[in-house]
Amino acid sequence: MKYQKELEAAIAAAKKAQTFILEIYHTPFDIEIKADDSPVTAADKGADEMIRAHLAPLFPEDGFLTEESRDTKERLTKKRIWIVDPVDGTKEFVSRNGQFTTNIALAEDHQIVVGVINVPTMNLLYYAVKGEGAFRMNPDGSVERIHVSDRDDHLRTLRSISFFNEKEKVFMAKHADRFEGEARPLGAAMKFCAIAEGSADFFYRISAGTKEWDVAPGDLLVREAGGVMVDGNGKPFRYNREDVYNRDGYVLANKESNLVLD
Repeated sequence: MKYQKELEAAIAAAKKAQTFILEIYHTPFDIEIKADDSPVTAADKGADEMIRAHLAPLFPEDGFLTEESRDTKERLTKKRIWIVDPVDGTKEFVSRNGQFTTNIALAEDHQIVVGVINVPTMNLLYYAVKGEGAFRMNPDGSVERIHVSDRDDHLRTLRSISFFNEKEKVFMAKHADRFEGEARPLGAAMKFCAIAEGSADFFYRISAGTKEWDVAPGDLLVREAGGVMVDGNGKPFRYNREDVYNRDGYVLANKESNLVLD
């Protein structure tokens, strides 16, 4: 399989970081507030360093875009870059609700070719390779191929736990006839996993607060599971951009015909 080495390295880095993250999670820890008002902990910083230290020697020609390291823009000259969020959902980490993830993706020529999402508190890992499908690695080490659901109506919707704004609430109410009940809150990149494995069908995030590392591996995971992800204008994503913010938000659905856009 193409990208086998890269996939194995990303999985190993995520699992190595899991041990460290959970050690911090189960002890008292300090919380800092970054310039953008988002929280950061020793788990974010330490796991970021750990993942980069694992991947960099194996792929010395690749660049990096990670949440907790300085962005030098040198990455823009690279054919391949690793996009990493060591603790996606730091607010959930801080509140200790368990709904945070580690996100690792490899972008080649602005497209994601390898994606890994690890859920430390559940010991679950999801991964995808371009053209090879989407998979879930269970706590016992067994691996299952996953697929989106085939629903066409009564879509099971998700929303962010910590970021659910008025525009999104209005959107959900406006299209309530398409959805089944209220949107279920779910943290971090776990939303991508739920849609990819068929336990949810739709997610709408219209705010500009997310960045490439929040969505990169999930984009590939959902698409390889048979679903679709676009920005708020209906356009597919490109990665390793100069502006890392997802200015137009993003929308996930189990199939293209269920992409409800406002």
